[in-house]
Amino acid sequence: MSVQAYVVGDEQRPPDNALLQVVQRGLRSQPKRLPSWLFYDDQGSALFEQICEQPEYYLTRAEIALLKEHAGDIAHVLGPDARLVEYGSGHAIKTRLLLEHLEAPVAWVPVELATEALRLSSERMAAYFPQLPIQPISVDFTRPMRLPVPPRAPRRTVVYFPGSTIGNFDEREAAQLLRKMRGEMGDNGGILVGVDVKKDRATIEAAYNDAAGVTAAFTLNMLTRLNRELGCNFELGGFRHRARYNTMAGRIETHILSKREQRVRVGRLQVLFREDEAMLVEYSCKYSLEDFAALAAIAGLTVQHVWMDAQGLFSLQYLTRSSAS
Repeated sequence: MSVQAYVVGDEQRPPDNALLQVVQRGLRSQPKRLPSWLFYDDQGSALFEQICEQPEYYLTRAEIALLKEHAGDIAHVLGPDARLVEYGSGHAIKTRLLLEHLEAPVAWVPVELATEALRLSSERMAAYFPQLPIQPISVDFTRPMRLPVPPRAPRRTVVYFPGSTIGNFDEREAAQLLRKMRGEMGDNGGILVGVDVKKDRATIEAAYNDAAGVTAAFTLNMLTRLNRELGCNFELGGFRHRARYNTMAGRIETHILSKREQRVRVGRLQVLFREDEAMLVEYSCKYSLEDFAALAAIAGLTVQHVWMDAQGLFSLQYLTRSSAS
């Protein structure tokens, strides 16, 4: 068994009083907003896996097609003896396609806040790759963290950020996260990041409004979590999911809308929701290749390679330190 006992149980999860403060502050804001990391309790992570299987959700299919076509070339660029640190690893379905092509990887370090998803993916990958050292960490990847000591010295550390999660951060936050990755990868390292590219509005909006309603259930599960963890009294039937593409900003904006005027208890705070009042819960930014190269430059990084699926729906981009940084 190659899974090392390095799981840090919810080390970065805020205590209930801090969580309450985050939620109360967001609900006092005008307009109201809550952070998207609240989606990802164990139920939310399971629902997100279901979203990835919906016919409208092109992102996962496009990324898997990309990896099947280009994983060998990507592995060649990363080189032998790489340590792969994966942010938000989830069930790590796509990671297997990459690891199959890497030459003598030093370790896979999955970083995932949902502990059950982390445990299952680590066990599954250990079965696929019995010789691969696996060093799972249960933390919030946006926070400072200590990487485990690798079993041997890697030639380079590669921070792998698959999917399109970088799009969930606005430009300032995304640049800050890329700078954090740059620090963790070291002087000789790199970042392999999934980036959803701009395309027609109908295709994008359908991906976030699937006919089966899985994305809506995923969004409203945030309220279920707040009821459970903070003793709130959100009535799920009184709210609905809405996701629209803002063409000017180049992003999906996901809101939870109140169906009627109502009050909700959040700790000692009574929060008034007006009818049709929208609470922002997530951005999903889309980028042209030029847009993302400019964002990387802000973080002191240069795009060295870009791979895309045959339909041009999705990209994987490899970033290294800029010569001036």
